[in-house]
Amino acid sequence: MVTLTNAQRVVGPSKRPSWIRRRWSTALTLALLLVVLLGYVIGPMIATARRSVSQDKAEILGFSFKAWGDFFANPTQTSAIGGSIVLSLLSVLCAGVLGTGVAILLTRWEFPGRRVFQVLALLPIALPPLMGVWSFKLLFGVGGRIPFALHELFGVDQKAFWLQGVAGVLIVHAMTMYPYFFLTVSAALANSDASLEEAAASMGARTARIWAKVVLPMLTPALVAGSLITFMSAMSSYTAPLLFQYTDVMTQQIVIAKTNGDMRLASIISTTLAVISIVFLAIIRSYEQRKVYRTQSKGGGRKRSTVASTPLRVLLFVVAVPVTLFLVLPILMIAVLSVTAKGGWRMSALPTQYTLEWWGQLFSGFEFWRPVTNSLLMSVIAVGGAMILGAGAAYVMSRMRFRGKLALDIAIMLPWALPGTVVAINLITAFSSPSPFAFGQVLVGTFAILPLAYFVRFNPLIFRSTVASFSQLDPNLEDAARSLGASWWYAFRRVVLPLISRGIMAGALLAFVDGVGEFVASILIYTPEWIPLSIAVNNENYQGNIGTGSVYGMIQVLLVLVVLIVTRRMEAREAATPAF
Repeated sequence: MVTLTNAQRVVGPSKRPSWIRRRWSTALTLALLLVVLLGYVIGPMIATARRSVSQDKAEILGFSFKAWGDFFANPTQTSAIGGSIVLSLLSVLCAGVLGTGVAILLTRWEFPGRRVFQVLALLPIALPPLMGVWSFKLLFGVGGRIPFALHELFGVDQKAFWLQGVAGVLIVHAMTMYPYFFLTVSAALANSDASLEEAAASMGARTARIWAKVVLPMLTPALVAGSLITFMSAMSSYTAPLLFQYTDVMTQQIVIAKTNGDMRLASIISTTLAVISIVFLAIIRSYEQRKVYRTQSKGGGRKRSTVASTPLRVLLFVVAVPVTLFLVLPILMIAVLSVTAKGGWRMSALPTQYTLEWWGQLFSGFEFWRPVTNSLLMSVIAVGGAMILGAGAAYVMSRMRFRGKLALDIAIMLPWALPGTVVAINLITAFSSPSPFAFGQVLVGTFAILPLAYFVRFNPLIFRSTVASFSQLDPNLEDAARSLGASWWYAFRRVVLPLISRGIMAGALLAFVDGVGEFVASILIYTPEWIPLSIAVNNENYQGNIGTGSVYGMIQVLLVLVVLIVTRRMEAREAATPAF
């Protein structure tokens, strides 16, 4: 129930009718959103589509659809389309089961070590793309440490446990993308109304029926948001298929076409990839709008069930420990590599030689830290802008009625559906010459191009996460505040914003982490003066300095861990402080 004390005195008299201010703010947000989409998303994509129907492979000359006919007649390309779709759907299934299960385990019950496990369960999102996938390959791939250890301990054939091809890619996707479900489902569970379950129980409903008819339906927006982000992430995945040698995906075919100098084919594959993602987005949005699951309470009042039974507490602890350790294995792998001497890990389950030489570089001077500070600065700028635009867009899309909402929703999510290489090439095409969207400047080769790429690429994360929070919030709460005399801004700041802050922070956390570790787009548009952390990791590994690359990877993990701890404390402080 919303109560505003002396709302008129606090807010003061309104100089303009509230509906004018509300429509003005809506129009301003829509205008800003359209400028961003037209200038940085739609415009560059139109150029890519235009190139796909050009007569020349390298230049945009004339029109011809013959290349499209050749594309669909090529078995390799049609197989890549099917492979990408199947891999993405399987990734959603595996990541959804894993992420939702972990979220329920660590959110619904209180048991020893739960807070520690909750932080550790989020660490996989801190994995640097190259180092992360490479650590998976060293753990589970051909000649991996896990199959080797099983062979040494139990005498089994290690080849039977090697993961390669689609199986290797799938386990990487499941273990790196489950946080998309974990964060959104955890936020939804924390905001769920316990009185609904209590009412169902008082009417004789069993636990299984309560979960099927009350809890899981209320999680629909969170599950939809996680599914959408995971599907698009899997569709645009490049590093995992590359290292596990799985070429039956469109992202691999894009790079192959670009390497062969056939930019027209690369544009055709990119356009096809975008169309498939748009269709999936439209299907998900249609399903999401069929039913509305909202709570009419202020949310956040749920308390975790404290497990009183000692055997059950031990069982939950025993389940949580191996699950969490399994999820953080890749990070442990990077940590071990960061203290392993050159040539100190060959034919053995564990390294035979250790060293702190690589960590000693922390004190070698600013040059070592330059990639770290560059990535932090770029990510903060990008996430700051994305939080403002993403949250504003989510409010407009969730609370306002206007024509073209579905098309606008698809346009906002489009950058996340595209591979980083496509986003980078689009920006290079659009801003290699003076552009009105860059205030008449050339952005390619400057500092601004990377934060812009991160902003465009990761804004959908904050948008979708915030939309999921809005989907659970009844508009009557805001209307009640307005009816008591509060202005739109006061009602939004004191009523709406506190209730959706978890969704905003969840999306911002994912965007910040992805920005710090972004590699695929960065490698095409970075400048030597502003080298990001992911490129530094790649350069060190390419030069054979695995120890230095692992130290950079651990720095990224530690940065994200700090962000997680700060975020959790902020959430705890907000939960302990009355919203209004």
